[in-house]
Amino acid sequence: MRIIRDYQFVEEQDRGASVAIGNFDGVHRGHQAVIGIARDAVPGAPLGIMTFEPHPREFFAPDAPHFRLMRAEARAHRLEKLGVERLYQLNFNKLMSSLTPDEFARDVIAEGLGLVHVVVGADFCFGKGRSGTAEDLTRFGKQYGFGVTVVPLMEHSENTVSSTAIRTALSEGRPRDAAAMLGHWHRIEGEVIGGEQRGRELGFPTANMSVDGLHLPKFGVYAVLVDVLDGPNAGSYFGAASLGVRPMFNGAQPNLETFLLDFTGNLYGATLSVALVDYLRPERKFDGLEALIAQMDADCAKSRSILEIL
Repeated sequence: MRIIRDYQFVEEQDRGASVAIGNFDGVHRGHQAVIGIARDAVPGAPLGIMTFEPHPREFFAPDAPHFRLMRAEARAHRLEKLGVERLYQLNFNKLMSSLTPDEFARDVIAEGLGLVHVVVGADFCFGKGRSGTAEDLTRFGKQYGFGVTVVPLMEHSENTVSSTAIRTALSEGRPRDAAAMLGHWHRIEGEVIGGEQRGRELGFPTANMSVDGLHLPKFGVYAVLVDVLDGPNAGSYFGAASLGVRPMFNGAQPNLETFLLDFTGNLYGATLSVALVDYLRPERKFDGLEALIAQMDADCAKSRSILEIL
C-alpha cells in the first residue's frame, strides 16, 4: 500500500483511483461497506482511501478529550488488510481547513489527486466550516469529472454503526459489542516501552504500552489476543492485560500492561497489537502482594478458558 500525504505533489501512478473518503476511525463495518463500494465502482482502478492527519477534530480542538479509537499507523495496517492500495493520508492544516467545498472538489479531488470516483457516507461534510454536503459533492463530481456514490448509514441492533457507538461500548466494558460493530476486535497498537518492572518481580512480566491520544476503554483487566508484529518473537499469543492507572501502586498515568501466556522472551521495542476480547474485572487495590498474585493467577486462568474457545 502506498501512502500519499500531499495532494499537490502526486506521482502519475497514484492518480486514477476509486476512493472512499472519511476519517475511518476504527475502520468499522460501516466504513468497510463504503470501502467495498469504492472497490467495485470502477473496475481496474486502484482502491484508495482519503483521510486526514491530524484528525480535523484534533486540529481544531487540540486540548479536547481524546476520542480516537486507533492511531494512524494502526488504521493504515487495518486498511492494508482490506486490500487498500492507495492511502491518501492528507496533511490537515490551515490551508486544507480553509478550502471551500468547491475548491476541495476541484483542487484536491479532481486536479490534485486525479480521482475517478469517490464514495462517501450520507452524513459526509467537507470544506471550510463543514459546509459541503454529500449532495454538493455529487454536483461537483458532475462539474469536475469524477463519479460520486453516496452510501446510506448502516444499522446494527437498531442503532447506527458509528465510532461514537463503539466508544460507548468500550467505555462500558463491552468489547464484544464493540467488535460486532467494528467487524473485528478492537485493538490497541504500539511499541513496547520500559516500565517499572513490578510485573516481573511478581512473576508476571508485562509488555507496557502507552495509550496516550486514544479513547480509553473501561479501566480493568481483559482477556486479550496479542499479535507481536515484528522482531524475533513475531507471532500470535493469548494474554491477559490490565488497562488503567495501577491503583495497587498509586499510579497516575494510564497505560496498558499485557502478560503473554506461555511466552518467554524480550519484547522491548517490538510493536504489539492487543485485541480486547472480554472484560474480566475492574481495577482494584488489594490487601497485599499475595492477594494480588492470587488474583493475577485467576485472571490468567480465566483468560485462557475464554480464548481457547474462540
